Amino acid sequence: MRAVFNSLVCCGLVIGLFVKAQSSPVTSSKTPADGTTVKAPAYEVVSIKPSNAAVNAGGGWWNQQDGFRFRNMALRSLIHSAYGIIMESQVSGMPGWAETDPYDIDAKVDADTAAVWKNLPFKERMKQEQPMLQALLIDRCHFKAHQETKDLPVYDLVIAKGGLKMKEAPSDEQGYYGRSGGSSGSTFTAHATSVQSLAMSLSGDVSRIIVDKTGLGERKFDFELNWSPDEQRGADPANAGPSLFTVLEEQLGLKLVPSKGHVEVIVIDHIERPSPN
Repeated sequence: MRAVFNSLVCCGLVIGLFVKAQSSPVTSSKTPADGTTVKAPAYEVVSIKPSNAAVNAGGGWWNQQDGFRFRNMALRSLIHSAYGIIMESQVSGMPGWAETDPYDIDAKVDADTAAVWKNLPFKERMKQEQPMLQALLIDRCHFKAHQETKDLPVYDLVIAKGGLKMKEAPSDEQGYYGRSGGSSGSTFTAHATSVQSLAMSLSGDVSRIIVDKTGLGERKFDFELNWSPDEQRGADPANAGPSLFTVLEEQLGLKLVPSKGHVEVIVIDHIERPSPN
């Protein structure tokens, strides 16, 4: 079971933006205080080419010890991961081809970086890899973007009046989680997972960024969440299960409260189709 959940988690590199947590776009080099020029973090080898749909029937993103594999997916996913985009409302200026044209990407780092990554928690590795994804876009797509701040509807995730209903896991446990869905509803199963990771994962389900205001920080929990998505509840209300809002409170002791937040958004100023190799 653990192997299944790890594969589900590691198919994407999305790093939570939430409210005012977006890192700034990077350039290919930077100048420190002593005046020397230092290269920004970058992959040692990158291969990009249009995907062959006849060969790659499916698609996905797989993290590897020394980089990642990106198959039969639009660059939209790469841009979202590079800039921590959770909701579509956080990015504007995306050209149509970046939403639809599928690409295959293989990116690898040098042996020293791979050795360091081997001992890093997944979340810490992603912090290092996000500016590398940005640098990849700049180098291969001549990507340019700037940030703006918008007041957008969000949900604050808080502890419900009845208190937490989750079992706390040891802090040194390796965390994993997975999602599944079907005619019977959606399920989110987690081991040693933070509430922040839960909030990030569920933002797409409620069409708003979820801001973790529980104060639980990096504490880890074991839990299972079962609910019926809105589309299922609308199609067959008589047989549908409870909503996500209901089960968060009943099953986990958490509550979503409507709010407004200053959200950093990305405006794409320029992007070209990637140069293949």
